[in-house]
Amino acid sequence: MVRRYYRSPSPTSTIFMLRVQIWSFSCQMEPVPSSIPDFVDSRQGNDTGDAAEAEGFMHRVDEISVQIDKLEKRVIEIEQFYLARGDAQQNISKASSTLKDKDKEKHITSIRKQQQDSSRREGAAAKRMQELMRQFATIFRQISQHKWAWPFLDPVDVEGLGLHDYYEVIDKPMDFSTIKNKMEAKDGSGYKNVREIYADVRLVFKNAMRYNDEKNDVHVMAKTLLEKFEEKWLQLLPKVAEEEKRKVEEEVEFQFDMQHAQEAAYANMARDISNEISEADMNLKGLREMVIQRCRKMSTEEKRKLGIALTRLSPEDLTKALEIVAENNPNFQATAQEVDLDIDAQNEYTLWRLKVFVKDALAIKSRSAVAIDSVDNDNIDDNKKNNSKGRREICDAVVKSAIKRTKKVV
Repeated sequence: MVRRYYRSPSPTSTIFMLRVQIWSFSCQMEPVPSSIPDFVDSRQGNDTGDAAEAEGFMHRVDEISVQIDKLEKRVIEIEQFYLARGDAQQNISKASSTLKDKDKEKHITSIRKQQQDSSRREGAAAKRMQELMRQFATIFRQISQHKWAWPFLDPVDVEGLGLHDYYEVIDKPMDFSTIKNKMEAKDGSGYKNVREIYADVRLVFKNAMRYNDEKNDVHVMAKTLLEKFEEKWLQLLPKVAEEEKRKVEEEVEFQFDMQHAQEAAYANMARDISNEISEADMNLKGLREMVIQRCRKMSTEEKRKLGIALTRLSPEDLTKALEIVAENNPNFQATAQEVDLDIDAQNEYTLWRLKVFVKDALAIKSRSAVAIDSVDNDNIDDNKKNNSKGRREICDAVVKSAIKRTKKVV
């Protein structure tokens, strides 16, 4: 008995196939009330021994189902990691969210080690920066002690000097006393690096040159001191640039180490998941062999009804049914657009799995149709004048829908 089915291909993951196997075992072990006449449950074995055996099967299936649920969550975690791996900070924040306990412990240990190393590097970098700031303080002291530095030692007395437009010209006032106080601050509000101090010292002179005319004494004094300051700064600049380059390199190294640690943890996790999936698959195969031994042979009439019922499935359900067939038939092209299925060539295990699957799928489809009919009937009652016409339209629509959904059978 060979039937041809047309289907739309869809991808199938390992986790999904394990779920299909678990679902099929559950259906075979638990009697399901039949709402479709062609598929009345005809399994045998109603004595106490068979009931106990069925309960044992279900217990094992439940255990594997729980295991698959956990595996699926860990697979999703790995997928999210590799999708977001381009953003190092995002990876760090997600790194320990749902890892398996033993993987999480290794992962956290590795991350903590990297963080400790980073803290040590940051501490050393802070000391080096403090040394640079000490050297800069010497330059600052030399400039502030110059005989022409007196106009810049304290904030500009805007009101006393009658400089009513000062704040219209100068956006950010700055002076040496403000810089000195910020350099000596111990409450965390001070400068973090040399370039911040350098920028404020330049700002003092730039403000004076901007507000005062070129021929003004303050302008000339500011320009002269700025030139002297820049000369001294150029002597310190190579050390500053070297430290900045070193800091960038250490940050890149830290990010690389963190990324490497995360990738190693997730690679180990992926390997363990692969092994656990293989183990779960082996357990399911063992259960399958036991179920095969308990399956009675399906009659020719039952096979015929099964073949017909397959044509009544939706495209999605037919895809799943063909995947069930493909599991035990390596040469069966389940993903082809046009599929020839020989019902008589299938083993009993596959036939019974198909029967249970089709029975459940058609039952769901039947319940959906009843719900739709109920809604349609309510609408018809609201419009009694067009009752007869409405029923004809509904019947025509159901027929057309059935024609569209029916698979082509050869």
